[in-house]
Amino acid sequence: QKTHLKSICVQYQLYLLLNNHFFCLLKNEMGLIIFFLCAYIQKTAAGHCKWAEVLKDLEQIKTSKDIDVSLYTANTDEDVKCQEPVMRCFLLETKVILQECLIKNCSKTQDVLNIWKNGNASLENNKLNSTTSAKCKECEEYEEKNFTEFIQSFVKVIQKECK
Repeated sequence: QKTHLKSICVQYQLYLLLNNHFFCLLKNEMGLIIFFLCAYIQKTAAGHCKWAEVLKDLEQIKTSKDIDVSLYTANTDEDVKCQEPVMRCFLLETKVILQECLIKNCSKTQDVLNIWKNGNASLENNKLNSTTSAKCKECEEYEEKNFTEFIQSFVKVIQKECK
């Protein structure tokens, strides 16, 4: 109760501060420029890597002993023009892992589901810098690798995307 009350007091003080000082800044040209620059910097800093949540969940499942599947594993050194198909391939194979987990009742089912959901959301929101080229491989054209190698490659591709 006390913490909640303190929070309300702090919020009210911030409101007063903003109301008195910040909005005065917006009345002049320099204040507007500073406001938009700060908003832009905040947006680019926050949006640095849309795949961060996927990386966290990959770390959670990488040591799972419940998952024993062979998966088509895209190359980590694919052409930049093929980034989107590569990510789609990893997400399609994540769906295979999810199905396997549902059948076997894995301990990491929720983490795999999170990877699949967050990965698809990131892919749709990002629209990676790629134009699907005729030379990009289909997912089934890649070599099948074990679960551990698949996760390692997936992590590398995401880290490359987040640079």
